[in-house]
Amino acid sequence: MENLQNQKQRHGCLTAWLVLMMLVYTANMAYSIVLSFIVITPMQMIIPKWIFFLLAAICILNVVFAIFIFRWKKWAFWGFLVTSLITMGINIYTGNGILSSLVGLFGVGILFALLQLKENGRSAWENLE
Repeated sequence: MENLQNQKQRHGCLTAWLVLMMLVYTANMAYSIVLSFIVITPMQMIIPKWIFFLLAAICILNVVFAIFIFRWKKWAFWGFLVTSLITMGINIYTGNGILSSLVGLFGVGILFALLQLKENGRSAWENLE
């Protein structure tokens, strides 16, 4: 019985958020790749084709980071933060405003908040290695 209490557990909201993130990033990756093939010529002057492939790669990384958070790796959270900052830079580079580019950091903020929720007296953040 004591061994069950010592097992790492995550709050259900965190689990749901990680699954949602994996689904959204997978869909966004596919969307980025499709856009790279159908971008019309005038838009290519504004957004180079390589940007779409970079965004797709970032989405793949984020799915990997979500998997590693499921496996209790703290570095995966920092990976989310880095990719969000890179995406913010890409958004600014492609002409989005700074405020709209900051919206991507809300996902990392929500993830951090959900990692603080306690399950059996310990937060998921405390359980991360």
